Amino acid sequence: VAEPTSARVAIRFHRPPRSALLFDIDTGRVLWARHPALQVPIASLTKMMTALVVVLHEKPSARVLITKEARREPGSRVGVLPHGKRIRLETMLYGLLLPSGNDAAVALAQRVAGTVPRFVQMMNREATALGMRCTRFSSPDGFQDRGNYSCAPDLALLAHAVLAQPRLARIVGTRNAVLPFPIKGRKLFLYNNNPLLRLRYPGADGVKTGFTDAAGRCLVASARRGRLHLGVVLLNSPDPPTQAQQLLNRGFQVLRTVGG
Repeated sequence: VAEPTSARVAIRFHRPPRSALLFDIDTGRVLWARHPALQVPIASLTKMMTALVVVLHEKPSARVLITKEARREPGSRVGVLPHGKRIRLETMLYGLLLPSGNDAAVALAQRVAGTVPRFVQMMNREATALGMRCTRFSSPDGFQDRGNYSCAPDLALLAHAVLAQPRLARIVGTRNAVLPFPIKGRKLFLYNNNPLLRLRYPGADGVKTGFTDAAGRCLVASARRGRLHLGVVLLNSPDPPTQAQQLLNRGFQVLRTVGG
């Protein structure tokens, strides 16, 4: 993430997020920030790294075995994963990123690395390779906050890496999906938790939501308007949908005024 430039956004919130960043996804320049260096729990924003590691190591045609461990994982879930079946990997990525399935995260981790602990090691190695300096992962789903944290600039960098992967960019920009699935009815219906996509915010194309009691409500969101592609990181925000839209609106306005 680049140092702030003259294209700065001026905005104040009555109840601000604990930490936040508005940035240009293509150039990395910062347009607005609040306590960006804070290391905080990130809940299911963790799944951005899970998805990135998966696509770096597995083809879309791979099959993911649904284990007992995956089905027992608590928290948000796809919820209809049939034990012992092998599911197309790309379908599992949709289950990971749209409804934020913790069960999908565990199954994918086991597919890639054999065990969840080995997969977490891969996540942390990838974070180091990307230059994420204040991040540590302790699980593939972020359900447990202990030992699982990051900061706004690192998450901006991770969002850029996710959106640079066409497979992931397609998934995180999808509002809902209907996929073939080995259950009664033969179809899996999935809906994206991303509030900007659900609200049909103009140009919204990603990325991920998160929530735990410790992390609060978190959102990494992105939107494209013409040649401009902006991202926002909100960590422990009282109102992520409203604050994300306000930041993005001001960012697009400022960049158009100064010519991008």
